[in-house]
Amino acid sequence: MNCDFDRVRGLLQRAKRVLFLTGTGVSAESQIPTFRGAATAFADGLTEDGLPFEEVLSSDTLQANPRLSWKHLFKLEQSIRGKLPNAAHQAMAALQTPGRSVFVATENIDELHQPAGSRNVFELHGNLRRIICTQCDYRVHLETFESLPKRPHCPQCQDILHPDVVLDGEPLSETVLAAFNDEQDRGFDLVFSVGTSLFLDVIQPVLAAARRGTPVVEINPEKTPVSEVADFRFAAPAGGRRVFQRVIQIAIQNSLIYANKSGPGGIAAGGGVLQRSMACRLV
Repeated sequence: MNCDFDRVRGLLQRAKRVLFLTGTGVSAESQIPTFRGAATAFADGLTEDGLPFEEVLSSDTLQANPRLSWKHLFKLEQSIRGKLPNAAHQAMAALQTPGRSVFVATENIDELHQPAGSRNVFELHGNLRRIICTQCDYRVHLETFESLPKRPHCPQCQDILHPDVVLDGEPLSETVLAAFNDEQDRGFDLVFSVGTSLFLDVIQPVLAAARRGTPVVEINPEKTPVSEVADFRFAAPAGGRRVFQRVIQIAIQNSLIYANKSGPGGIAAGGGVLQRSMACRLV
């Protein structure tokens, strides 16, 4: 494994454009239950309402029975409320330098990459904290759902409000996909798949990169379809200290060049500041 780390470190140090594809395994390190974990928390995979978890969070159910869908959307929001970025989020953000662009395409809807400092984030499945109306231009960002009624209506047109996430039966955002595809067309020097699940929209970019000859690194305790094409595979949790403390070490080495820009007490880390105290704990 040490040899693999050394090779990945060399690739990362030379890379000008890096892509991280992240999944529920990254969120799990912030104590957020994975979708699979949430679904299996119910007997026989059914909610207490006698319906599959995927069905209550579907476009059809939101239209036919908004109170039922929102009941479980409130539960989802409670599962991410107050959660903070972990070592994986911090490492990805810290790898941003004036000489290296880092892009994150995530299937997660918890918005934890941005507070960690990542600037180029493609939220493939949306963002649970954004609430929108599909009938007018109303939209709002909420830190919690505590102020919402059990059946939220648009204050402008009175239609049922919709979380800005991709529910079962809905397509991905064309705007987000177009922006992500533009960056894929420009190419990447290195691609990481971190804690991803079996969603094809997350796996496909990795497979496409492998076909183009771009080095692929997988960090996941379980094998996935990506494992077959990965040049380097680390069977570890996304936020595991053994893996990401080394990534952070690389980030610190690169960021020290720009330390003067961060002012006293911090190390420049792309979109944010990686505190020296945190660096000492993780390195």
